[in-house]
Amino acid sequence: MNGDKLVSRAYQPFATIVDNIKPDQLDAATPCAEYDVRKLVNHMLFWGPSLEAAGRKETVPPPAESEADVDLTAADWSGDLVAQLNRTVAAWSRPEAWQGVASMGGPHEIPASMVGGMVLGELVIHGWDLAQATGQQATWDEDVLAFTFAEVAANAETGRQMGVYGPEVAVPADAPLLHRILGVTGRRPD
Repeated sequence: MNGDKLVSRAYQPFATIVDNIKPDQLDAATPCAEYDVRKLVNHMLFWGPSLEAAGRKETVPPPAESEADVDLTAADWSGDLVAQLNRTVAAWSRPEAWQGVASMGGPHEIPASMVGGMVLGELVIHGWDLAQATGQQATWDEDVLAFTFAEVAANAETGRQMGVYGPEVAVPADAPLLHRILGVTGRRPD
């Protein structure tokens, strides 16, 4: 199945998780070593416009030099995140978004399909991170997980070199797809 058909299906569970985060959980630790819930939400709000623009073949530079330089979680962070991801999902739900090349705000272009895979990965992996931090269950359908696993497995070494993924965690080959995705990205499914 094509990524453009899966991005909204990856988003629905993520949106439910965000809707159920309570304000007193923003300081909860996530499986991402350097992020608590607030910092992970800030990360997604920081990169959201760039991911959205990439799906439209536009270039929008990030709002600051680094995500640590700006706090985007003031006011209605939940509404802001849902609105941003709705726009990102709309951009990547078009087949043409996945064709050719795209930019994440810098001068370098990369295959658009790789950026689209990143969008799906953000929704699944960071959705799981947020669910773990806030005591929720995270579930996605098998088509979404199969596509996401193929994307993260194909780009895992590049992700590790960029510091996006940690060292791979051994997960049995017959483990559920979500667990295999988590292991490839350096997370412990348990």
